Amino acid sequence: MRYFRPGATTSARIWSKDGGSPVTEADIAVDNLLKARCGDIVPAARWLSEETVDDPARLGHRLVWVVDPIDGTRAFMAGLPDWGICVALLADNRPVLGVVHAPALHATYAASLGRGATRNAGAIQTRSLPEGPPRIAGPKPMLDALAKVYAFDAQPKVPSLALRLARIAEGSLDGGLISPDSRDWDLAAADLILSEAGGKITTLAGDRLVFNRVRPVHATLVAAGHGGHLTLLAAANAMRDHAFSRH
Repeated sequence: MRYFRPGATTSARIWSKDGGSPVTEADIAVDNLLKARCGDIVPAARWLSEETVDDPARLGHRLVWVVDPIDGTRAFMAGLPDWGICVALLADNRPVLGVVHAPALHATYAASLGRGATRNAGAIQTRSLPEGPPRIAGPKPMLDALAKVYAFDAQPKVPSLALRLARIAEGSLDGGLISPDSRDWDLAAADLILSEAGGKITTLAGDRLVFNRVRPVHATLVAAGHGGHLTLLAAANAMRDHAFSRH
């Protein structure tokens, strides 16, 4: 937080990674801290992080930590509060512990398998189907396409994907669309939090996510709360079919 300046550019040094995405010295500092602390908690677990060179030894290993030191780095850099720190522990390629910590918002979402999800230690649940249009967040091009086949209340995009999912878990959003190319570290912790809160995130085929693959990359995804996932999933597939039919 000493690098975060609300409403102003971060004081941290900034550079570009391969591919052009930004990284700051704050990302690296958090990565180093978490690697040491998580290693103390579960020494046998392997490591997968956005800011660490991938170690193939994680593949096939039963326990793996999956970390995004700062999810929403651009928001962090710009002094916007919607960024988070994501930590998940996988067992057999599924998350069993998950934390999304948003220090600028004074919010910590957490879950463990079979024990429910919390925000600042208070239990959270996804919202039941609303009487009016559901509140959906995601990239604007996807929401514009969805609007052609489905009536909903478009919400501003949340810079941190993990926080977008956490807000579905707590009921402040009803659903979300995730564009292709999200990574394990964006999703693993929030996937468990959403699931334990009664929601679901799946592929367009309705399949749940599998983590710790050779390429930890995911296609288009749909997330929603209790009772709303099947409806949003059908709408997302209709959106895709409509786009294909135009070409």
